[in-house]
Amino acid sequence: MADLPREIRGVMIPVSNGRVLLPNATVAEVITYATPERIADAPDWLLGRLAWRGWRLPLFSYSMLTEASQAEGYSNAKVAVLKALGGQARMPFLALLTQGFPRLVTVTQDLLIPSGDARERRTGVLAEVLVRDDHAQIPDLEAIETLVARALAA
Repeated sequence: MADLPREIRGVMIPVSNGRVLLPNATVAEVITYATPERIADAPDWLLGRLAWRGWRLPLFSYSMLTEASQAEGYSNAKVAVLKALGGQARMPFLALLTQGFPRLVTVTQDLLIPSGDARERRTGVLAEVLVRDDHAQIPDLEAIETLVARALAA
């Protein structure tokens, strides 16, 4: 069995009322925010669709999805284009609304400390962690992809 890597390159992504931590390989690109095309009858956290490299990406608010925020600000907003994990040919990417530029971090087992109560986990949150002195959430991307796909199919 191959040894697991001792460190992982990650990105700390600012969102309203917090940060999310993802592997750097998950982020395809960070782009300037543009007003998305609305999706009829979509939940509030599904902000619309953005055009990107020939795709119409579903743009979601992680903070609104996880109920950490009721609304989003757009003055410093960027969009992190994420590689979808679910293998759906019609949705190979998702767009995450951010509140600024992501920051590269090196994550090791010693630096990643679980925090929060796992029994009180919210929708879309896989774990709450501390990386050095930064609180962050690790999003449950598979669950988020499923929620986005269901909302688009409705």
